[in-house]
Amino acid sequence: MGRPRTTFVRHLFAAIAAVGMTSAAANAGCPADFDGSSDVGFNDLLSLLAAWGPCGGCPQDLDGSGDVGFVDLLSLLSAWGPCPGADPTPMLLAGESLAGYPHFHFVRSFNPADAPEIAIDPGALPLGGITADVYIVEARTAAQWGSDPSLVDARGGPQTETFSGATIQENTRTLTGTGALSTGSDMVVGAGYDIVVDRNQNGTLDASDLIDGLGDEPALFLMPDLTGLGDLTPTSVNYSGGTFLGQRTWYPDNIDDLGQLPLIVISHGNGHQYTWYDYAQKHLSSYGYIVMSHQNNTAPGIETASTTTLTNTDYLLANQATIAGGVLDGHIDASRIIWVGHSRGGEGVVRAYDRIFDGSFTPDQYTLDDIISVVSISPTDFLGFNSSNPHESNYHLIYGSSDGDVQGNPSGGGSKPFAIYERGEGTKHVTYLQGCGHNEFNCCGFADATGPDLIGRIDAQQVAKGYFLAIAEVYARGNAGALDYLQRMEDDLRPAGIPGDVIVVKEYRPQPGVDDLVIDDYQTQTGVTTSSSGGLVSFDVFNVTEGIMIDTDGSFVFSAGVPFNGMTRGKNGLDSARCVVFDWAPPGTFFYEHAITAGAQDLTGQSFLSFRACQGTRHPNTNSLDAPLSFTVTLRDGSGTTSSIEFGVFGRITRTYERTGFGGGAGWANEFNTVRIRLTDFTHNGSGLDLSDVVAVRFEFGAGFGSALGRIGLDDVMILKE
Repeated sequence: MGRPRTTFVRHLFAAIAAVGMTSAAANAGCPADFDGSSDVGFNDLLSLLAAWGPCGGCPQDLDGSGDVGFVDLLSLLSAWGPCPGADPTPMLLAGESLAGYPHFHFVRSFNPADAPEIAIDPGALPLGGITADVYIVEARTAAQWGSDPSLVDARGGPQTETFSGATIQENTRTLTGTGALSTGSDMVVGAGYDIVVDRNQNGTLDASDLIDGLGDEPALFLMPDLTGLGDLTPTSVNYSGGTFLGQRTWYPDNIDDLGQLPLIVISHGNGHQYTWYDYAQKHLSSYGYIVMSHQNNTAPGIETASTTTLTNTDYLLANQATIAGGVLDGHIDASRIIWVGHSRGGEGVVRAYDRIFDGSFTPDQYTLDDIISVVSISPTDFLGFNSSNPHESNYHLIYGSSDGDVQGNPSGGGSKPFAIYERGEGTKHVTYLQGCGHNEFNCCGFADATGPDLIGRIDAQQVAKGYFLAIAEVYARGNAGALDYLQRMEDDLRPAGIPGDVIVVKEYRPQPGVDDLVIDDYQTQTGVTTSSSGGLVSFDVFNVTEGIMIDTDGSFVFSAGVPFNGMTRGKNGLDSARCVVFDWAPPGTFFYEHAITAGAQDLTGQSFLSFRACQGTRHPNTNSLDAPLSFTVTLRDGSGTTSSIEFGVFGRITRTYERTGFGGGAGWANEFNTVRIRLTDFTHNGSGLDLSDVVAVRFEFGAGFGSALGRIGLDDVMILKE
């Protein structure tokens, strides 16, 4: 009766084949889920109808009859909706598009003026063409999602997007309306949001959907300008407990409503005053911190400066019931203390930590574990390795290239701030400001800055406020949104209030964990052909030399006999931080490659490839390039498949600051920049790279790979699980 069923389908669904509708292998737990979406829906229906008729062995033949027909259609319709027991698909979605491969950068923190985007990589999730509702939802924990899967868009309603095509670029969409969303309030710096791609458009998080933020960390953070005042109103009080116990403390004026707050202690430098740091104290207290600055006994030296840091912290904690009528009583959280020191005070806070660590000083009111971070502003380094050592503290160095006091020059003395950083064994950070002097970090010290393009006190303090707040938020409150400002390259993310012409250089190295792989830190296996992890190192770049990061001739002028020219990372005979240096120049292209040892080649559970690099000051190649530098990073798997990323699409290695002195020419200390590349970025657009079998990390240089010539130092090549 009537037409054959094949004719019925042939006319109705001829267009299906024309658009290339594909079907994935049937889901064993949900056979009618042909597209692998964990939801039986319209795409699956179209797939079944396109296969109508004789179809032996195809997944659409649900009853195994060798023919796709009405019984199979009824089976599909009875299974309509989310697959039983299936969960939504967690995946990275939030980030920003890039001008070149990998074309999209999955990141989580955004400044107020940024336009966050989302992207779906068809190489990781074949789309086949879907229309979905995209929700931005106020962040929930995994438990909260489990108890309430309803989708409520923070913008008032979702945006509807169609995803199709074969590349991640074709599946990148801007999140609309984010400018009206909250960026936090009171003591909450940044607002966290989760992102859901609601594939079946039913307004509920279910098995068919994609979600970024299903765990306990949000998909994205919309951040305020970290250099601007917070929502709380700061107030201050001056008082004294006796000799070298004069203190000025800032705190929020509604402190009675705020419970216990972290304590930040500021220790000034020699010739400075404890009343010179109101800009930082006021800023931090407006975000819910108690910030005390104290008289510091710096004239005799670092040991006495460390003592006044130790005793002033004790004094405040012991006398909070009476200071300023007891306004602080019960509101200081003595388990969350951050020490900040400037100049001799910057070395003094490190020495104070070292004294507790070594057991030569025991505070009355707190312990070593209560010091959650140590921050040095332009510190001296008179005492050296054994006494000025931050050990496993969370250490932050902030420093200026134009410092006329603690110059960071290649000669001897106590002018080696980077040496303190290199000694650190915990998580550590550098914020290095080109054109900034020693006293820009306080209100009233004399102008000492030396060099071109000086940024001045106002801009320097904008940088300091932004990064002081980021450090405090990360270590006192576990703020993952603030951490992005410390991890990402400055070209990629910086606090919004820092002027665009201010050059800031950042380093970040987490304390290595048991699951991290240190491919090469150059501290062991000191031959140039073997990495510290035991793998083969091969290369055709020029002048490869491993050694201690110390410039030994007292001059910044490059000479072949001093391959570590410009390295001011330690003192002769005391420090032992090492790296490798090499160079390249046209014509041709060049490489430097680490083989990953057997047993460490499965990177599927890891997150980032990280390394740090610097340009070599006053080297002929650096002078000729006279610009920031980049190169290409290539991963190769066991089958020979490669994938390459030229990291200049999100950040570059700064040109050394062009300050003169210590020999002819221009160029100051070598400036390391940390580069972090997400490992899954190497798989975008179906690159074919097998992350479970990565046998080599290859750095490639020259035309087509980044800068045509250069001289660099390279260190801390690591695979990180975060």
